[in-house]
Amino acid sequence: MIYTITVNPSIDYIVRLPRLTLGQVNRMQYDAKLPGGKGINVSRILNQLTVKNTAWGFLGGFTGNFVQQKLTTEHLTTDFTPITADTRINVKIKAAEETEINGQGPEITAAAQKAFKAKFKQLKPGDIVVMSGSLPPALPESFYRDLIPLIQAHQAEFVIDTTGQALLDTLSAHPLVVKPNQHELAALFNVNLDHDAAIVKYGRKLLKMGAKHVLVSMADAGAFLITPQQVYKSTAPKGKVINSVGAGDSMIAGFVGTFSQTQDPLKSFATGLACGSATAFSEDLAVKAKITAVQKTIKITPYTD
Repeated sequence: MIYTITVNPSIDYIVRLPRLTLGQVNRMQYDAKLPGGKGINVSRILNQLTVKNTAWGFLGGFTGNFVQQKLTTEHLTTDFTPITADTRINVKIKAAEETEINGQGPEITAAAQKAFKAKFKQLKPGDIVVMSGSLPPALPESFYRDLIPLIQAHQAEFVIDTTGQALLDTLSAHPLVVKPNQHELAALFNVNLDHDAAIVKYGRKLLKMGAKHVLVSMADAGAFLITPQQVYKSTAPKGKVINSVGAGDSMIAGFVGTFSQTQDPLKSFATGLACGSATAFSEDLAVKAKITAVQKTIKITPYTD
């Protein structure tokens, strides 16, 4: 079983208009209200892949009820911990430029945190827990890292989708996969990664520091999969990029979902690429038909130094 964690979910209120003029009344052309949160995105893509999963996290108030109703409509299996404060709302303005106004997140009491952590007692060997997304101010910066012993106590695997020192701090615990993009990888080691050999070199450093698999995305330049045995490079699938929100989450979902079923990193890489690109080519997260169509165009070759 895969469990996804979204401790700071949201309603993503998406607004589209030709241009945004500050100080004036603006008329939108289109709007949508979607359940948001990186872990929730992973669960939604796993459902498209028909991979069993359960979404964990905190939900509260009328906004939390909306998120739960939407996820129920999509037939997601959820087990959120209830809180009294309202789940946040994020505003995504799509005009000539994209602008985001993200809420900080609700208060989460010590009792709610204890109830949430109690869920980890049901983990079994081979389960995978995916932790991703921002933390509300009520939770300590170490919150995700502090969950790792609860996961490993049951011989389950974990994935943490984060960057910077927070990522480096988890490597010694051997995450199943890490997924920095090219710029995030460069920032981790304070270097300039302007060619493939340098990207592979520093991706391998993440392996040496403890990661089991490393994905490095490079936008329209493709992506790398780096394993202890082999390095693979993919070209970027062709298509019109409509939406960058959730593409990274979709890539994680595709990799983890396939790996949970096959234990094959190369097949998992291909599915991850298809899911990430299919979402980038869609208004919302990708659906199964789009993922299948994109996967047929995926090209992966072994990389040699």
